[in-house]
Amino acid sequence: MAKRTILSYPDPRLHTVAKPVQGVDARIKTLVADMLETMYDAAGIGLAATQVDVHERLVVIDTSEERNAPLVLINPEIVWASDEKVLNEEGCLSVPGIYDGVERSTSVRVTALDADGNPQTIEAEGLLAVCIQHELDHLLGKVFVEYLSPLKRNRIKSKLLKQQREDQKIDSREGRR
Repeated sequence: MAKRTILSYPDPRLHTVAKPVQGVDARIKTLVADMLETMYDAAGIGLAATQVDVHERLVVIDTSEERNAPLVLINPEIVWASDEKVLNEEGCLSVPGIYDGVERSTSVRVTALDADGNPQTIEAEGLLAVCIQHELDHLLGKVFVEYLSPLKRNRIKSKLLKQQREDQKIDSREGRR
């Protein structure tokens, strides 16, 4: 297993639409393990392959308190979503330190392959339903801040770009020592 680098908004690669996984092989199993390690290390509850610059339809999720119930969704598709919506405060590993309200369906049904390539259907509600919708947005090249007003989105983009520039300055100063 190896920790992967998580792309940060507004990196244009986050807007790449993911292609279907062609088969669950050793490469995909390694990617799943790497993504789980990366997600747990970053204290996240979900991670899409797009966020680690792999543009295939794969997400990992773990909303359990104990952080020991990973859910792997390969080629996931939402086949049903409730009409009932809820406004939740969301954050994202690709948009560090930013949280804002996004309206999502309260329940979803998803079909996908599991980590071994077996078909599965997941009925989810609450936090898991929200997390699935959030991660599947990544596979479509969409980041949660795109649900926000243009003004909020531009403020977030400016703040994160400024932070990235400051981080690069620090990295370059430390590299000269």
